Amino acid sequence: METVLKSPCDEQHPQQAEDFPGTLEQNSKLSAGIKKDIEKLYEAVPQLVNVFKIKEKIGEGTFSSVYLATAQLQTGYEEKMALKHLIPTSHPLRIAAELQCLTVAGGQDNVMGVKYCFRKNDHVVIVMPYLEHESFLDILNSLSFEEVREYMFNLFKALRRIHHFGIVHRDVKPSNFLYNRQLKKYALVDFGLAQGTPDTKIELLKTAHSEDQQGSCLQNNPIVALGNGVSVSVTAPKQIAQQSASKAADRRSSSLLKVQMKQGRAGKEDSVHHSVQRSVFGERNFNVYSSTYQENSSTKLIKQSKMVDVSSRKLVTKKKIISTKTVSNGAARKAASGCPLSLPCDCYATDRVCSVCLSRRQQVAPRAGTPGFRAPEVLTKCPTQTTAIDMWSAGIIFLSLLSGRYPFFKASDDLTALAQIMTVRGSRETIQAARTFGKSVVCTQVVPTQNLRTLCEKLRGTNSSCKRSQGEGPSRSENNTALPVAADKPYAPETLGKQIQHLQSFQEGDGALEVKATDMKGWDQVPDEAYDLLDKLLDLNPATRITAKEALLHPFFQDIRL
Repeated sequence: METVLKSPCDEQHPQQAEDFPGTLEQNSKLSAGIKKDIEKLYEAVPQLVNVFKIKEKIGEGTFSSVYLATAQLQTGYEEKMALKHLIPTSHPLRIAAELQCLTVAGGQDNVMGVKYCFRKNDHVVIVMPYLEHESFLDILNSLSFEEVREYMFNLFKALRRIHHFGIVHRDVKPSNFLYNRQLKKYALVDFGLAQGTPDTKIELLKTAHSEDQQGSCLQNNPIVALGNGVSVSVTAPKQIAQQSASKAADRRSSSLLKVQMKQGRAGKEDSVHHSVQRSVFGERNFNVYSSTYQENSSTKLIKQSKMVDVSSRKLVTKKKIISTKTVSNGAARKAASGCPLSLPCDCYATDRVCSVCLSRRQQVAPRAGTPGFRAPEVLTKCPTQTTAIDMWSAGIIFLSLLSGRYPFFKASDDLTALAQIMTVRGSRETIQAARTFGKSVVCTQVVPTQNLRTLCEKLRGTNSSCKRSQGEGPSRSENNTALPVAADKPYAPETLGKQIQHLQSFQEGDGALEVKATDMKGWDQVPDEAYDLLDKLLDLNPATRITAKEALLHPFFQDIRL
């Protein structure tokens, strides 16, 4: 079955002519693999042959591939377009929802629109305007401060637009916000993971089911060990249920001591540049262990003396038991299973799953997004996720722009990512914020909140020349500003505090940025309003995190608004 959908606002249509074939004869520079992919696309969707001349493959992701093509318009003008070929296994409802997001919200306020859509059987190609753009990593350290201000202003315009329609993008990151530096044009793209708010105006998002395609859920009370004796764990008020008895049997028969280092989707974005631009947090800086199982009692994943007493550990309790804390939540209590609250769990750190754990209701929450940009409520599997998760991701982008570091966070799993956030935003603040959305975060050591200005200036290398605003006091933690990147082997300090107090050596190493006083491009005059906005974007509590509409009214953008 062949289908062609046209945008109602499109006034110029491609000219279908026999003298405009989709051949590859002129694309001699393309690799054999890309040529084969283009040929397969022509075969899968033959309608494209007489309409578009596919030039090259410009992007590839988990759920789609993007091609650059030209279309001969009836006016005689040859227009560049982007062809997004969705993988055939994509759910039809998900494809239709993405199309509706593009047609309803797209086309203005820096949100990408749609020109046409072609379908042949299970192959769908979405045709969009092509915006030539620069790589975020290539221009990161050459941007002036004023360009960064304009970048963030236009990003918030796009987020305000989609949030107005009740669309949660879920994957806000630099590669999904195209930027043409010369033309000063912007475009928010890729709504493949988008979800709707309860009052969304996108009808198909109301019925589209979120599919977690990025790995297994967090297991029962997972733990991350950071150095010797320092660990972080997250629990739900009524605790996480195990998958099923059959899955538990599979676990028992498998090797339960394997360390699960999930790479996530971050590697696909500018991975070839990671050797040039180091992230602040390298994934090798943490010793990450799988959840709560071990094959025999003689092998211990972490020091039990620093963790919960197994014999007295309870899944759900209102009282404090050693280092395990839980949060009372009426709504969560009603949603929990009928298992008595006083029953202890006796399978912790053993090779079996007890009946108490199996009786617990499974915890399900969306996790879609790119590692390094996921908000705390996503990392802790909060079931209620709003447009605030997009604002957190925008805050991470802003943090990279101010610090000159990309990616800023890089972790192999959710709890390591949460631990990295703690080293910037503080452990007590993280625990308190998690409590507001019904989660309990446990950290065996207090990690102080970092001063965002001090952090960004040291990483960018402008701290020595940047004058403090009048009345600004010393940093709350001058020596605890960032985690240095590991060199050739895992960095294993004795405590979490020592992990985050060596910024000076990091700054003086090969990763430091040398900024000449004559070429500061405004970075020596970053106003306090910039860091105030960053602080509001990185608010750990989604309920109080700044919205896109509020961000556009922030004093930081006063000059642009005028």
